[in-house]
Amino acid sequence: MSTAETGPGISVVICVYTEDRWEDILAAVSSVRAQSLPALETLLVVDHNQALLDRLAREYKESGAPGEVRVLANAGPRGLSAGRNTGIAAARGAVVAFLDDDAVAERDWLRHFAEAYADPCVMAVGGRTVPVWASGRRPDWFPEEFDWVVGCTYRGLPRGRVRVRNVLGGNASFRREAFDIAGGFATGIGRDGDRRPLGGEETELCIRLGRARPDAVLLIDDRAVIHHKVPAVRERFAYFRTRAYAEGLSKALVARSVGADKGLESERRYTTRVLPAGVARGLRDALLGRPGGAGRAAAIVTGVAAAAGGYALGTLRSRGDARFSVPAVPPAPNGPRGGEPRPAPPAAVPGAGADAS
Repeated sequence: MSTAETGPGISVVICVYTEDRWEDILAAVSSVRAQSLPALETLLVVDHNQALLDRLAREYKESGAPGEVRVLANAGPRGLSAGRNTGIAAARGAVVAFLDDDAVAERDWLRHFAEAYADPCVMAVGGRTVPVWASGRRPDWFPEEFDWVVGCTYRGLPRGRVRVRNVLGGNASFRREAFDIAGGFATGIGRDGDRRPLGGEETELCIRLGRARPDAVLLIDDRAVIHHKVPAVRERFAYFRTRAYAEGLSKALVARSVGADKGLESERRYTTRVLPAGVARGLRDALLGRPGGAGRAAAIVTGVAAAAGGYALGTLRSRGDARFSVPAVPPAPNGPRGGEPRPAPPAAVPGAGADAS
């Protein structure tokens, strides 16, 4: 059978950090186990939480069977990037997919990823992330153009299966070879539990990968769908503003790492085309008496201002700042083909990223 029919071996990495999401974690794992194309394994990487590590180890006793759930401790510093790198280092699959711990994947999620990897030039494939609002519906004032604030696919991204600058980390996959070429996720940026609502590490990695492998193809396939929970606290305007500001800080690190031309390439199109159209729609809806129109327009303007402020401050702070680094990822346990030695990864390069082109 072809790769498109059987798929490459896919390891799924789910990074977890709090027992408060216990039911969400179980639901995420169940959605992986229910895939129409079975995962080779699911790796639960616990971020410096011994109680959660022990509880998950009891819940998923290692059996060594295909499709097993393996529970690992984050071997690096606290944070999402180091957790992902721990999962990558332990993964046995030819492809490593990432799923948020508060999301569930639709049944054909991995199958759509696998189909794209039939092309050997494809190094990464992302999907579409749909918000599941705690209140049961989108707040009237919350613009779809800013759904990235809650970790979801936002208005302005292309539809279908299309080539992009970068994938979005909560619903993404990479060929294992990509990490050999470019190293792992940069540590020192991105999320650290709920304490720093930063992001951008997947953008930085994808840009770095494209530079190291100019013929690399990165795709988004919007048929690869996950449903991501949005807790009530993230439906509030205060969180919206804080997260937009934090994204500006993150973009400053990306620009410092890869240069403003590449690091802000997609963002320029987004701010000059997508957002003005969103403001116009909001004002039109307000004139027509539709709920939330003025609020959405105001939120877009506020979000842009907050992100710009974060970027300005982040640029000043990042001068001479070397707090983040890009680790080389060790070879997969069984090599690229079930035992064949994997070449040593290249030396790590300094770096620091999130939007499609």
